[in-house]
Amino acid sequence: MAHAPPSRYAVIGHPVAHSQSPFIHAQFAAQTGQAIDYGRIDCGADGFERALREFAAGGAGGCNVTVPFKFEAAALAATRTARAQLAGAANTLRFDAGGWLADNTDGCGLLRDIEGNAGFALAGRRVLLIGAGGAGAGVLGPLLGAQPRELVLVNRSPARATALAERHAQAAQTAGVQLRVAPIEAPGTGFDLVINASASSLQGAAVPVPDEVIGAGALAVDLMYGPAAQGFLDWAAQRGARGRDGLGMLVEQAAEAFFVWRGVRPDSAPVLQALRKRLAQG
Repeated sequence: MAHAPPSRYAVIGHPVAHSQSPFIHAQFAAQTGQAIDYGRIDCGADGFERALREFAAGGAGGCNVTVPFKFEAAALAATRTARAQLAGAANTLRFDAGGWLADNTDGCGLLRDIEGNAGFALAGRRVLLIGAGGAGAGVLGPLLGAQPRELVLVNRSPARATALAERHAQAAQTAGVQLRVAPIEAPGTGFDLVINASASSLQGAAVPVPDEVIGAGALAVDLMYGPAAQGFLDWAAQRGARGRDGLGMLVEQAAEAFFVWRGVRPDSAPVLQALRKRLAQG
C-alpha cells in the first residue's frame, strides 16, 4: 500500500540559515509519529509575500514566519486567532482550504518557558519588556494574562510602543495589570523580570536600557539564543540577575505551532534538552 507523502512545512524569513526549527520539528515528528517535511525558505529582504504564496500553492500545510515579516503575515491571512489579532502579528500560518489561518505562538511559548521551565511565577511581579516590534507584540498579550502587578513597555520608537500598549489596554485592564509606556533611557528601576524582545542582540548592539532596571534576584530573558544572546546574558549576570536565552521559548512556541498544524501536542522537554546538547557541540 502506498503511503501519502509527508506534509510540507517551513520557516520563511530572512535570514533563516541559522534556524533550528527544522531540527525541532523533525524531533516532534519522530516523537509523535507525524509524517512531515520541514525546511527553510530564505525570501530575501523584499520577497516574503511571493515566497509565501509559492510555498502555499505547492500544497504545503503551513509555515513559521520570522521577524521582520510577522506583521505582514498576519495581514495576509483570511482568519486570525484571538492572540494573533491582539498582537497584530503572526509567527505561524496554516494553509487551510478556505483561506490561511494566522496564529501567534510566541507569547504562550515564552510563558511556558518562564513559568514552566525556569520556574518563575509572573503573578504580582514587575516586568520590563524591551521592544515593540513583531517579537514584543507577540508576547505582550500572554504576559498580561499571567497577571504581573506592572508591565512597563519601552522601545526606541516611543510611538510604536504607545500604539502597542493602546491595543492591549483592554487586556491589561481585564487582567488587572498596570500597563504603561516609558522612555527607553528611563524605564524605572528594580524590575523582577526583564525581557529583551528588541533587535539589539541580533545587531550586536549594547543593551538599550540602564543597569538599574535589574532588581534583586531578577530574571533576565533574551528572546535570542546562541552567540547573539551572549552579550545580554553577560550584562545580566554582571548585575546579579539570572540570565536565560530564548532557546526554551523557541522550542515551546514550536510545540504550539505543531499542535496548530497537526492537532497533536509534542513533549517539549526532551527536544529542548537535545537542542541544547546539539548547540553545545557546535
